[in-house]
Parts: sequence; structure tokens; C-alpha cells
Amino acid sequence: MIDFTDVVKNYTPDTQALRGITMQIEDGEFAFLVGPSGSGKSTIIKLITGELKPTSGTVHVNGYSLERIRKREIPYLRRTVGVVFQDFRLINNKTVYENLAFAMRAVGAHKKEIEERIPYILELVGMDDKANRHPNELSGGEKQRLAIARALVNNPSTIIADEPTGNLDPALALEIMVLLQEINNLGTTVLVVTHAQELVDRFEKRVIAIDEGVVVHDGMDGYYKYEMQ
Repeated sequence: MIDFTDVVKNYTPDTQALRGITMQIEDGEFAFLVGPSGSGKSTIIKLITGELKPTSGTVHVNGYSLERIRKREIPYLRRTVGVVFQDFRLINNKTVYENLAFAMRAVGAHKKEIEERIPYILELVGMDDKANRHPNELSGGEKQRLAIARALVNNPSTIIADEPTGNLDPALALEIMVLLQEINNLGTTVLVVTHAQELVDRFEKRVIAIDEGVVVHDGMDGYYKYEMQ
């Protein structure tokens, strides 16, 4: 579960990124987080992953209290949260398989666990025939599938996808959203940060809209409709 209660985040005395955010995302839920540039979306992601601490208020993520978390606990928190970045952040001199193995070794996975887990994840994201390819041999859609696989490979309970379709054409963007929905159907909590209004409306999931550091809308009626009000 992700639970924000009255969260304020100040970067400087004159720069307030969040101004009393309260929201809950339940285990197994699928939600979109939308809002204009500078609204506070990136700050929310950084709070969820423990990169930042709130100035005031409480943030609970998968059993961890982020305002009180110790530095040595942050790697354990991050094992429960997989992040998919818009710019992929792949290791170009490693194959698809090696990118995933690297992510697993980073959290102490054993060889047998790696050998068993990676084929399952590659099949899940439709990349089982690309295991020996390098990132520069992949299409944009395939790179995003690999980025999703890397986020999934350590079996997190939560996936944060930050503009996962931003660099893709509409057809590929739809494929990636369908994949994220399939992952959610398996029980993983999915939070998608996006500007893709048509995709948000098409999938009819919960939409949390923020602007100037506050929640301005939270419901099931779509980002585009909210924008038109």
C-alpha cells in the first residue's frame, strides 16, 4: 500500500513542491497519476522510492514509514518498488538477459534464482526470443518492455511507471499499457505517471490529478474529462 497523509515537501523555504497531499493506493490497485509539468508528480515518485523524505506529514510504502526510514533500510524498501523510466536506463554493453541478471545480482539473488526467474519474466513481457540481443538491437517498444522486465525481475509488490509511453507511437503505447494491465491482473500494484490523456481515458482506471502540489481530482472518470472541466 502507498499512503500519503497531509504530505508537504519543501525544497527551499520559497519552493514548496507538495502542499498537503493525502492519497491512498491499495495493494493490487491500478492508478494513473496525472498533472502538468511542475505539479509535483516527480516529487511523489521520489518520496515513494525513498529518494526524498517529506518535510511534514506521513508517507507509508509497503510497510515502511518514509519519514522515519533509516538509510540502511532504503535498499529493502526499493526491492518492493520497481520503477520503469521513460528513458529506459538500460546497460548497452549487456544483453537483455544480462541486464536482468545484473538487476537481480544487485539485490543478492543467487545463480539458481536468476536462472529460474529471468525466463519467466522475459516470457511475461513477450521478450523470450530476445534474450541474447543488446539494447541497441531493440526497437523502442522492445526497450520499454525490457525496462518493465527489469522493474519486475525482483518480484516487487509495486510498479511505478514514469511516462512509460512517452517515446512510443500510439500503437506501441497501447501495447505497453496492455502489458502493465496484465501485470496488475497478476496482483502487482501499478501506478502510471503520464500525460497520455487518450490512454488514460481508454483504460478507465482510477485517476489522481495533481496541480501545484495538491490533489485536484481523484476518481474513475478520466484525465481528459477532468481537463475539459
